[in-house]
Amino acid sequence: MKKIGVILIVFLFIFLGFNEELRDHISGKIFKKEQIGRVLLIDNSNMIVQGISRIGSQRLEVEILNGDFKGKVLEIDNLLNGSMEYDEVYSKGDKVLVAIWENDGETKGKVLSLLRMDKVIELGCIFIVLLLIYARMIGLKSLISFIGSVVIIWKYLIPALKSGENIFFITIITLVFLSALIIFLVAGFTRKGFTAFLGTMFGLFTTASLTFLFGDIFRIDGMNQPFAQSVVFASAMRIDILKIFYSAIVIGASGAAMDIAMDMAATIEELKYHTPEISTNQLIKSGFNVGRSVIGTMTTTLLLAYSGGFLTLMMLFLERDMTLLQILNMKLITSEIIKIIIGSIGLVVVAPMTTYIGGIIYSLEIDMRCIFKREGLFKKIISIILK
Repeated sequence: MKKIGVILIVFLFIFLGFNEELRDHISGKIFKKEQIGRVLLIDNSNMIVQGISRIGSQRLEVEILNGDFKGKVLEIDNLLNGSMEYDEVYSKGDKVLVAIWENDGETKGKVLSLLRMDKVIELGCIFIVLLLIYARMIGLKSLISFIGSVVIIWKYLIPALKSGENIFFITIITLVFLSALIIFLVAGFTRKGFTAFLGTMFGLFTTASLTFLFGDIFRIDGMNQPFAQSVVFASAMRIDILKIFYSAIVIGASGAAMDIAMDMAATIEELKYHTPEISTNQLIKSGFNVGRSVIGTMTTTLLLAYSGGFLTLMMLFLERDMTLLQILNMKLITSEIIKIIIGSIGLVVVAPMTTYIGGIIYSLEIDMRCIFKREGLFKKIISIILK
């Protein structure tokens, strides 16, 4: 029955990803305040091309495809200020996201951006299908945990950070809850689940402690983050943007720590399953050997993940012939280095601690679902540690 359920879900996402009308309908439901439109005609007579940038405006005729204004054709000016980071130039046939309002009985609109959600849905469905085909029910659980994490971050964490109070504490509490949600939903209340969760907690609190203790000595003000100044001004200077930066460090490192913890927990589980007679010391030693290899690549993975978003900046450094000391000493670069180093320290702690915890847990003859109902549990743990 499980296989049939997964197969049905796979076909559902295939149908969803490649059905254009359904994708547009879903996009319209997601963006309730905006409508989807199609560009029918364009007039570029007021647009001036200067090199690769454009200034002036485009005159667009846009047909609304959904919502209360479906079928209505609006004339809209697309203003261009020469900023290639934000300007969008549209072509005939493009689907766009449109904001519509009534003003003195006249319907007006503004094109917000090119509609990309339909393509995102298509690409996301390909990922989901591959995930379900390979991981089956575990893949479905991981998908549910992913959706749950997005909802918690967007509905709880971001509004809590926006309030500007107890930023760092709220971040830690949210990450603890998210880690429990993701790990126990995927691994269940099993030895593997408890091992991965406890290992993740060691990494999380190590990262948080290092950030809290050593963050100030680098004199990073947090303004290196995207739109940081706009956030500070919008909050009437109420938000401590440095605490937001600290939260970003911990959030960024927690995902990698959870990944390492689950890797090590799964390794311990497989070792114990295939060699039930293995001793606790041998189990921990084998886990350490695996952990060293995992850490060796994961630290580099962090480097690539953080530096991947700064390729154009590094090209600019090369173009300006800046020295290595000048580059590394910049506030923007130093902040990224701090993220990499603190995150890497957290990973180095997670691997051995998860292995050690896993070695103890898998040596206990106890049902983890009844962990709080059994007597003598802590005596057993202490006896194993003393050995």
